[in-house]
Amino acid sequence: MITIYHNPRCRKSRETLAIIQESGEDFQIVEYLKTPLNQKELKALLHKLKMQPDELLRKGESLWKEKFKGKTLGEDQILTAMAEHPKLMERPVVVKGQSAILGRPPENVRGLLEHAHGN
Repeated sequence: MITIYHNPRCRKSRETLAIIQESGEDFQIVEYLKTPLNQKELKALLHKLKMQPDELLRKGESLWKEKFKGKTLGEDQILTAMAEHPKLMERPVVVKGQSAILGRPPENVRGLLEHAHGN
């Protein structure tokens, strides 16, 4: 089962979802703005992505600039910020088993889908 952490208002997220739909794979959509991830879930997601919290952060987001820009935040503080303000999480994120990718560009998901067929 593939999971996409999706924002329907984001063009890249919609393009990534279309690639998943075309693949014929079973998938579920998590609209993370409506159902935010908590710190533990974010940590697990980052582990699958092989990323650090600041790599999944939308630093260009106005909320980030207003509240956090110029501050030195540790990993837990960044996770807290993303849990409390889910729009700070980069999107879309696609998970298959223990692997995950960031769908920027959307074509990134093709590698995960090909890997999924090999399982």
